[in-house]
Amino acid sequence: MTITAAEIMTTPVASVAPEATIAEVASLLASKRISAVPVCNPDGSMAGIVSESDILKPFRESARARRDWWLGAVAEGEELHQDFLDYLRQDTRAAADVMVRHVIAVEEDATLPRLAELMIKHGVKRLPVLRDGRLVGIVSRSDLVAAVAKAPGMLV
Repeated sequence: MTITAAEIMTTPVASVAPEATIAEVASLLASKRISAVPVCNPDGSMAGIVSESDILKPFRESARARRDWWLGAVAEGEELHQDFLDYLRQDTRAAADVMVRHVIAVEEDATLPRLAELMIKHGVKRLPVLRDGRLVGIVSRSDLVAAVAKAPGMLV
């Protein structure tokens, strides 16, 4: 018996539009207790995927140091107006600005060994499942582990 992506995928899939704000994406991730969300075009085709790490990149110390240098250069020793500083602190990015565009995805008939192979080879934690180029589900590493627990030996 072969187990396929269609049998273990999570559906329906939470997704966001490319124009969703980072605040909206973060809120969805937190409320659904997920670590990434597909970004879908109005026709259901995938545009990309946004993960927690994509959202957190601007908060890294190296990014802050570059921003502080840039602000110092702009101010040239002058005090910057608080309204300007507040504006810079607002995150005006959208999902399309931070998403990973090259997404490893599978069709519904992908087998457990193929799913595991793709996750390991590409270092991804989840694989969107597509039907006719449109998102229909998602398989996470925990879905794979649960399937293996129910049917030991399926990855060999």
